[in-house]
Amino acid sequence: MLFLKLNSSWFPSSESIENSLLTEFAKNIPYSSYHSLHKWSIDHIPEFWNSVWDFCNVIGNKGATVLENPQDVENAVFFPKAQLNFAQNLLQHPDDHIAITFVGENGTKRQITRKELHWITAKIADHFKNWGIAKGDRVAGYLPNIPETVAAMLAATSQGAIWTACSPDFGVQGVIDRFSQIEPKILITVDGYYYNGKTFSCIERLPEILKHLPSVERVVVVSYLGLEHNYSRWDQLLTTSDATDITFVPVNFNDPLYILYSSGTTGIPKCIVHGVGGTLLKHLAEHQLQCNFKPADRIFYFTTCSWMMWHWLVSALASRAHIVLFDGSPTYLNPTFLWDIAQELQINFFGTSAKYLSTLHKLEVDISKTHNLKELKAIGSTGSPLVPEVFDYIWKSIKEDVQINSLSGGTDIISCFVMGNPLSPVHRGEIQGPALGLDIDVFDENGQPLSNAAGELVCKQPFPCRPVGFWQDKAGEKYHNAYYAKFSNIWHHGDFCERTKNHGLIIHGRSDTTLNPGGIRIGTAEIYRQLENIDEISECLAIGQKWLDDERIVLFVIMKQEKTLDAELTNTIKNQIRKNTTPRHVPAKIIAVQDLPRTKNNKLAEIAVRDVVHGREIKNKEALLNPECLTIFAEITELQEA
Repeated sequence: MLFLKLNSSWFPSSESIENSLLTEFAKNIPYSSYHSLHKWSIDHIPEFWNSVWDFCNVIGNKGATVLENPQDVENAVFFPKAQLNFAQNLLQHPDDHIAITFVGENGTKRQITRKELHWITAKIADHFKNWGIAKGDRVAGYLPNIPETVAAMLAATSQGAIWTACSPDFGVQGVIDRFSQIEPKILITVDGYYYNGKTFSCIERLPEILKHLPSVERVVVVSYLGLEHNYSRWDQLLTTSDATDITFVPVNFNDPLYILYSSGTTGIPKCIVHGVGGTLLKHLAEHQLQCNFKPADRIFYFTTCSWMMWHWLVSALASRAHIVLFDGSPTYLNPTFLWDIAQELQINFFGTSAKYLSTLHKLEVDISKTHNLKELKAIGSTGSPLVPEVFDYIWKSIKEDVQINSLSGGTDIISCFVMGNPLSPVHRGEIQGPALGLDIDVFDENGQPLSNAAGELVCKQPFPCRPVGFWQDKAGEKYHNAYYAKFSNIWHHGDFCERTKNHGLIIHGRSDTTLNPGGIRIGTAEIYRQLENIDEISECLAIGQKWLDDERIVLFVIMKQEKTLDAELTNTIKNQIRKNTTPRHVPAKIIAVQDLPRTKNNKLAEIAVRDVVHGREIKNKEALLNPECLTIFAEITELQEA
């Protein structure tokens, strides 16, 4: 048994602690708990990251220096003399073990061994080389979460090129807004994709996209729907290359690897550039030391290739894990479809969004009675805060002896600031603790540490997965303003959070969506959790509305079918919030709506609603999954009333 239950907490068994990779890693380090081990890691940052390189068997030339200019959080450089290749580290051990299992919502299932993945990558990389793709060139994917996406990324990075991607649910303008900034030489796409029982063509979008991407020299199309087209075909590339091996191009530790994009809900998306070595080393530390991923472990994360969690999942190949990809709607066939996959493939780590788990809780779906998840060790959750009631639901209705590994970090660092670990207990509603090697703290608005209150999540020492910069931000001004302008020589992350007495953390939402009635800062998650057990409510979103020289809280709710927001339910909601928080948390207005806007990664777009309510222009609706619903909020007359 991995975990023992006690008073709504979970404790790792002595056997699981003893057999963990973290225990093996720390065998020569003096520590008494995860908390003290974390303290050691931030007191010895160069030694810690040097040890991660060695323990995780990174392929490359490490160089003699681990950290240069350590006192400068913004400009410190990790492994300044190191050289390595990202793809080489993921493709090592090309044997007959399964590397990827793919499952599509349409019933498609494929498995690819490590040897086969190496073979496919070699063919594609050979064509890239012949087409002149070299270090620093950009290769863009307009692709779903399929094995070809992984192989295309590996082929690009094997040659020192930079990979970037948009999932095909992005419309034409969303793709242009992102790819036009980084000028890719190659565009790889699918002919179309499946979602929620329907098919969508990408071929018909290509002419308009390519008209705005004059840098593209080659277009390669992966056949997914079998549509006709006149572009180069992925399958033909596999049959027209004689390559059987890959010449991996060595690059510097801090050379660009990926370009990811900010959500773009407040303007054109920022192009965040992540480095080769920092991404690899941080993912290895998280996978092996924090999540205890071992060779052949089966790892699943419900994600698209646009989200940083796709990059996180794919990096598990470097730990010789077996990754499971899913493409489509998670609830198309039934609400338990992903759990059917978990049961069939005997998933060890099941990752998803807090929103998905909250939806199952609201629907009262009891997975424990319908599925045998005997091999499931941990459930990962990210995307938004996981409220305590959903912790209870997981342990009661999914699996009793499962670790809840709540993660928080983001696109900005392509990894996690806070997450689970194999040594500490899990307490309901809390993230277990800070990630090793990251010196995080909680600051007030004046840059002073807080111990028993919510504030700004910051990092006080350099860490290797900081972005290497923003694309075309040569002076570094945008990069500095994004993360270092608020507090001197401190990374300011933009999360509103607090520490707990258990050395854990609670994330209350993003700082830029924090509510401020009467000058009191309130995280939206504090309100959302109070509605988790109100059966009539399906989903909710809170904003602060400027009103009479102050700010009032407005709560929008989606009602369950056949339920109505009447005066009695309104009072019930207000009393629930007042009883469990403070009078300041109680919304001045509670308004029922038919839909709420969300980003492509299914996060509520609180800022977009706030801007509409205040009559501001929404600059990039392409970043939203359902921008049409914003008109609802512009037409609510009640928002103009006391």
